[in-house]
Amino acid sequence: MIQIISGVKGKGKTKFLIQKANEAVKAANGSVVYLDKNNKHMYELSNRIRLINVGDFPIDTYDAFIGFICGLISQDRDLEHMFFDSFLTIASVSDDYVGYVLSKLADVSEKFNVDFTISISIDADNIPEEFKKDIVISL
Repeated sequence: MIQIISGVKGKGKTKFLIQKANEAVKAANGSVVYLDKNNKHMYELSNRIRLINVGDFPIDTYDAFIGFICGLISQDRDLEHMFFDSFLTIASVSDDYVGYVLSKLADVSEKFNVDFTISISIDADNIPEEFKKDIVISL
C-alpha cells in the first residue's frame, strides 16, 4: 500500500510524516524505516524507527533509488513500513517521472507486503491521476 502526503514545500508535511511514523511503530510487529535526505529529524523519531540518511549513499537516479529500496527489503524480511521524506530529492526524480516511480513502488509494495508512506512536494492537483486515491492528506 502506498499513502501520499502532498503539498508544496513548507506546509508541514514532514511534521505529519513523523507523527505517522511514530504512530506506526507502536502497532508494528516488524521493522519501520524512515528515509530522509539528512539526520535533522533523528530526535523526533521513536528510537524503534531506523532512520536512513539517503544522502550518505550514491543514489543519483530513480532506478538506483528503487534498487536501494529493494536492497533494504531483501535484507530485512520483517520490514513492515517505510516512510519517505523529501521524496523528490531522495528518489532523484523529476516531476515528469513521479507517476512511473510511484507505480514501481506500488509493485514492490504489493510483491513484498511493505507499506510506503511518501511525503512529496507536489500539489495534490498535480499528482498523477492513478495515485490521487492514495493521498491521505494534502497540505
